[in-house]
Amino acid sequence: MNPRENLYRAITRNGPRWVPCGYEAAHWIGSPVVERPGHAGLDSFGCRWSLEPDAHGGTFPAHDGFPLKEGLDHWQDHISIPDIHAIDWTGVASAAAAIDRKELLALGCVEFGLFERSYLLLGMEEALVCYLTRPREMSNMLAAIADYKIELIRKFHSVAALDVLWFGDDWGTQRGLFIPPPAWRAVIKPHQKRIYDAIHALGILIDQHSCGHIEAVFADMVEIGADMWNPCQPCNDLAALKRRFGRQISFHGGIDSQFVLSRSGVTPDQVRAEVRKRIADLAPGGGYLAAPSHAVPYDPALITAMTEEIQSFGREIYASPTGIGLRS
Repeated sequence: MNPRENLYRAITRNGPRWVPCGYEAAHWIGSPVVERPGHAGLDSFGCRWSLEPDAHGGTFPAHDGFPLKEGLDHWQDHISIPDIHAIDWTGVASAAAAIDRKELLALGCVEFGLFERSYLLLGMEEALVCYLTRPREMSNMLAAIADYKIELIRKFHSVAALDVLWFGDDWGTQRGLFIPPPAWRAVIKPHQKRIYDAIHALGILIDQHSCGHIEAVFADMVEIGADMWNPCQPCNDLAALKRRFGRQISFHGGIDSQFVLSRSGVTPDQVRAEVRKRIADLAPGGGYLAAPSHAVPYDPALITAMTEEIQSFGREIYASPTGIGLRS
């Protein structure tokens, strides 16, 4: 079994031989739509971004840079939804053509889903208020964004023949959702499901990215069809989610970036212990890609310890008779 096949089996919970170290046998391909510019300026929706060159990530939404300054009224007249067919896809086609499909999965990346794009267009405060006070109008705007996302993904797949789609949309803080769960279910969930249905109709697996404490809507995410979730931040009860949903969804991430990998004074042995904990909790039965719970700069020595422990204990757990079956 080569790493590509093992990775696919891990994602689909179908008898992997070892726990993959993240997407160890996948080639990332980005969308050509400018969802977040790499420099100060406008994205493809007309949202303005600023740049802090020394900050991780670099660009961030500019103060007062959202285009819907009058709120939701006449939103159609004040935003620019990208024309998928006017964009140059030759770079995506070239990247896809270079992939050895026997050795690597084709992994597409689409950022800034429904919630994130809504607050980039409206500004965070206005968006949060509108989810509660004007849910019908918000749903209408999200419907248009979802239609765009579906068109984008279909075009992306026609050019790149994707195996997996990393779909980004941060729904939570470390304490809970940005909006009450009933509002998420009423406004976001129906359109999220439409996007998932379109992805699955193409035969693509979904890796839903959402930072934060999202346990309140985790069952909903599983219900509408997410195949995997990242980055699995430990502010969620990851072991409990695995026990409850491990036959329906896979997990990608989970190795504590906040209180272990980036904590001052942490040792390689402490990192190794954290890796073993997450693998023991999340790997039984398949369905786990071991990786940090967020991507921030780390001490290279700690990353080496993490990688070595994934490679060793990630094989031991499936070699052990108690590591094969999913826990009840």
